Amino acid sequence: MYNPRISFEKQLKDLEALLLDMGHVAETMLEQALRALSERDVELADRTMELDDEVDDLKFRIESRSMELIATQQPAAKDLRRIFGAIQISSDVERVGDYSVDICKAAKKLADRPLFKPLIDIPRMEQIVVKMLKESLEGFVSRDLALVEKMILDDEEVDHLYHALHDELCDFMKRDPSLVDQAVQLLLISRFLERIADHITNIGERVYYVETGELKELHQ
Repeated sequence: MYNPRISFEKQLKDLEALLLDMGHVAETMLEQALRALSERDVELADRTMELDDEVDDLKFRIESRSMELIATQQPAAKDLRRIFGAIQISSDVERVGDYSVDICKAAKKLADRPLFKPLIDIPRMEQIVVKMLKESLEGFVSRDLALVEKMILDDEEVDHLYHALHDELCDFMKRDPSLVDQAVQLLLISRFLERIADHITNIGERVYYVETGELKELHQ
């Protein structure tokens, strides 16, 4: 026997599966962008930037599917929050892809010669940010607010690493102007990672809203 609730729940799950697919592509872009930087691999940077079209296409599909569900199912309360949450989260995931493209562009500018300092803080920031992205999306699908809280703590570590690297690179530039070109690109990359972490924090706030009905800024 046809059960409208079961059918609707399946459609919601399918919507969330699209969001996870989008998150996986953005995660791949971020990881490859940092690998292109560390290996000075211009071809990898170019291939990674091409994945942004896939992220954009998934965002369009999520928005279209969401509008269809709203129009045909007339969801209320938590179901409606799940749909709007998916739309809003897809926008933040899209920004992860956009910033990954920016990192690739900076990596290409740095590919022509060795870096003046080892990459330590930036790969560490990337590891944390990738983990945050996984935790936030897993939290959305599993409704696990503990994962969201853990992700917020990770964001604080990203901020700390960003500010420390910012100060270090500014000091390098003051002492040796010949390092300015490279240092500026590294500063930009660290800033892009810090902004990605902020967008992932937004995802956590959407998950919190879906589960509690309360809009709350989680990172003070």
